[in-house]
Amino acid sequence: MTCPICGRETVPTYRPFCSRRCADVDLGRWMSGSYVVPGDAEAEPETLDEARDEGSSRH
Repeated sequence: MTCPICGRETVPTYRPFCSRRCADVDLGRWMSGSYVVPGDAEAEPETLDEARDEGSSRH
């Protein structure tokens, strides 16, 4: 298995990465918004108040 960041062979301690550096690069990309999980933005509440109201109306 190769590291998805740099292409080197992976190390069991950091799998699926080869090093802590590559794991940190991947985490940084998630946190900066470089990676995005596709989804329906319309289905998500705009505010915390809307989420709370939706949750209380289901009970």
